[in-house]
Amino acid sequence: MGILYKALVVTPVKNAIENTLATIKTIAASDLPILHIVYNDYSDAITKQTLIDNLKNYSYELIHLEDITSTPSPNYKIVLQDAQKKALKMGLDLIIVESDVEVKNNTIKNLISFKNSNTKTGMVGAVTVDYKDKVNFPYLKFKDEKKDIIKTNRSLSFCCTLISNNYLQAYDFMQLDESKDWFDTVISHKSTEIGFENYVLMKETVLHKPHGSRPWKQLKYTNPLKYYWLKFTKGRDKI
Repeated sequence: MGILYKALVVTPVKNAIENTLATIKTIAASDLPILHIVYNDYSDAITKQTLIDNLKNYSYELIHLEDITSTPSPNYKIVLQDAQKKALKMGLDLIIVESDVEVKNNTIKNLISFKNSNTKTGMVGAVTVDYKDKVNFPYLKFKDEKKDIIKTNRSLSFCCTLISNNYLQAYDFMQLDESKDWFDTVISHKSTEIGFENYVLMKETVLHKPHGSRPWKQLKYTNPLKYYWLKFTKGRDKI
């Protein structure tokens, strides 16, 4: 009998191989048996080869998006659509852990446990923190909350987020807008719109190193004028 996986975990990757390997290593140390798929989104040659070389060190599957689409990076929509199909086929929840995040051994287990005890859950996210364990982007909007569990209609980030199998059955990601690059906001809002509940677990922290794979996005904080100029003139970061 094969491994009875408890969740499908996916990580989209674009360069930043040191951060990516840290993410992969922490996922591999999870308490539960999970299927981890890394989606390589047109990374540079060094990143691609390093991901191939490390297949023997960590238990993940590797998909090169260049093998299934000619659309240039970012290809988050294709990742979500492919992952949804796989999760539904296996009857599993989908957990997204991005390549600038480090989870703890029990993070995935605790997300699943919470979902199992709250049957209306559409999405549940682990709160992101910095190296000093302080809540950081993208969850600064919740930094002053006193509750351990926040039920919210506001958008969840995909940094470390579970999307329940029930929600995956109810909303087809093939409907996602072709013109967008990122989909955490629309998928979060669709969840509550169709009757599911979204949560952020404030005690379930994961280390987040923002925008490790796309350093130009740091301009949003250091030079916002240049960030928005690039956003609108280059068509970047379409939410």
